[in-house]
Amino acid sequence: MNRSIRRSYGVMVALGLCLGLARSAAALDFDYDPSRPAALRSCDADREHGRMAPARRCYQALLAQADPLLRAESAWALGDLKTANTLFRDAVAADARSVRARLRWGQLYLAAHQFAQSATLFGEALKLDPQSVGAKLGLLQLGAERFDGGGEAELAALAGDDATRVEAPLLLARVRLEQGDVAAATAAATHALDLAEKQQRAPLEPLSLLAAIEVVAGRDPQRYIDRALAFNPRYGDLPATLAHYEVMRRRYREADAWLKRAVELEPDNAAALEELGVNALRLGDAARARQALERAYAGDPFSATTVNTLRVLDSLSQYDEITTTQPALRLQLQKKESAALRPYVEALARRSVATFSERYGYTPVEPIAIELYPNHDDFAVRTAGLPGIGLLGVTFGHVVAMDSPSGRRSGEFHWGSTLWHEMAHVFTLSATQHRVPRWLSEGLSVFEEWRTGPTPGVAIEPRILDAYAAGRFLPVAKLDEGFIRPAYEGQVQVSYAQAGLTCLFIEQRFGFPKLAAFLREFARDNTVEPAVQATFGMDAAAFDAEFNAFLKQRFAPYLADTKRLKALLKDADAQLGRKDWGAAAKSAQEAIRVLPEYTAGDSAYTTLVAAQLGADDKSAAIQTLLAWRAAGGWDPDGLRKLAALLQEAGRSSDALAVREAVNLVDPLAVADHAQLGELLLGAQRPADALTEYTVLLQLDTQDPAAAHLGAARALVAAGNAAPARRHLLQALEIAPHFRPAQNLLLQLRGESPP
Repeated sequence: MNRSIRRSYGVMVALGLCLGLARSAAALDFDYDPSRPAALRSCDADREHGRMAPARRCYQALLAQADPLLRAESAWALGDLKTANTLFRDAVAADARSVRARLRWGQLYLAAHQFAQSATLFGEALKLDPQSVGAKLGLLQLGAERFDGGGEAELAALAGDDATRVEAPLLLARVRLEQGDVAAATAAATHALDLAEKQQRAPLEPLSLLAAIEVVAGRDPQRYIDRALAFNPRYGDLPATLAHYEVMRRRYREADAWLKRAVELEPDNAAALEELGVNALRLGDAARARQALERAYAGDPFSATTVNTLRVLDSLSQYDEITTTQPALRLQLQKKESAALRPYVEALARRSVATFSERYGYTPVEPIAIELYPNHDDFAVRTAGLPGIGLLGVTFGHVVAMDSPSGRRSGEFHWGSTLWHEMAHVFTLSATQHRVPRWLSEGLSVFEEWRTGPTPGVAIEPRILDAYAAGRFLPVAKLDEGFIRPAYEGQVQVSYAQAGLTCLFIEQRFGFPKLAAFLREFARDNTVEPAVQATFGMDAAAFDAEFNAFLKQRFAPYLADTKRLKALLKDADAQLGRKDWGAAAKSAQEAIRVLPEYTAGDSAYTTLVAAQLGADDKSAAIQTLLAWRAAGGWDPDGLRKLAALLQEAGRSSDALAVREAVNLVDPLAVADHAQLGELLLGAQRPADALTEYTVLLQLDTQDPAAAHLGAARALVAAGNAAPARRHLLQALEIAPHFRPAQNLLLQLRGESPP
């Protein structure tokens, strides 16, 4: 394979310059529409039973028909997606009022994850026929694919006892299963199966979903597997479906076994091969991932996921792989920044392993892989197969992937807290064999950021409390729904905060040992409600009531009037603009009293510091910045300002701690390392000072001679004269008349400076 061509095409896919048909579009979907032409259904029967050679001959014969819609369906079934797309367009042009042509063309785009085009076509179909069940189902499928939320009432109505289309109860079953409602999912999937059999349609999708329900419920799915394979012995999509739900539950090893089974049944199933490769990456096996993805590419070279993931695998030659022992770590860092980042990534990872091992009583049984990507789209593709996701980090058991500090603008994200968050996932997932509910794993990671991470302090934005005040927090037993199928914009972010606050409540109400015990309840298959009862001696409703009381007490000043903070901030900004320092400070102080947990860049802390400095009250500004940091503030410019004020006030040890914190936000900023190195030398920490000067030499410093001198001073302080001389000679080679370097070299030789 010509990999340079593949990489070039991968860029095209990522930019959306071609049709971009994704993995599931390579094969024709199941069309349950009663109006599907009989000629197609005759071909479908062979395909659905796994008789692929006669099915292909049947579809090929239909390509000679005059009807462009018939030909489009046949081209799609044969995997000729470009032709199918053109023919669907011709079918719509030939009959401007054709609802079916738009529905099927929309389904092609939906299978390709081209959601905008799909939505347009379904909308046009619904406008032509407001009663079209197919159009309504298409839009509901689209919403489910995009996790838009809403539409459940309409879907439930379409999937009711009088349902005419198999897709309706089938889609409802999927939604219910993702929500964790096994009973409702079973009822809907059984209804779909009954409809399929009554209408003499292929029962494969309902059987696959019923098998998946059994897997999720911890039961044996074999009876459904046997029925499906009796109908089609080559139906690889069944184990691939089981793998999909295992991935949703973050059980990647179990998914791997099902995907291998899918490929055994159907060796040319490009979608299963693709997912096998992507999942192998989740397990940290890049070699096996490449092997599967190369095979997937051979079967479907148009898949954006396959092409982009292979491109990322090609780029791994540009990374260093660094292994450590005690603890066992495998760091993957881009070569251009590897030497500069390694000290901080390794130190923070070591500290997290020690912290979480003690707190959760679990020791990792295999090396932890930590991958940092300076290109965010590479991280996104490595994580989800496609660019554009908004995540900062992802954990797959013992594999952590995240943005590098250089992957975002300075101050945009805290890489140290992100790594700490993801390392907490390593422990909560692994200690429970990946059985922990999503909300609890996320909540513990947020909680650990607040309690033990690089930015201690419970940082909460007003919009989170606005959601609570509006009644949008979920009961603890249903909190996973906010992550899996959000019902309103921003609910995922609200759910992260609610989960973290729930863990904070447990710690403060019952103590941390009870929080750890609650996690251990999920080391076996368990649900939230019995785990709450077993751990806290109360039912879920009582737990929710106590949690609500906790929130109302802790955030009482804000909840008393949710509009007051915004008004105070507006007043403080206006007063600051008029240089009315006293009034601005008073308004800002009141805003902080209302919500001290709000520490973002536009918070009252920023305004208060500006007012205090405007009034030349540096001592007060220091106290405000210290309070801001204790509350969770971490903006690197704010930290630098605090460090400078502390140094000016003669508080070098405090300034040192703050400047060390800057490295966990913005470690590639050149100027910080020299200043930190100087403070570390003053604190008689020569080894740490040497790290700072060594990192400085790896960066694009404008004064390498001074950096070599700093390294030499650190080495001298540590009693290592020989390497110190080498650094001094390098400094003098760069700047022959650099007097401080000359003087230190003379001192090492036992001579007095002139």
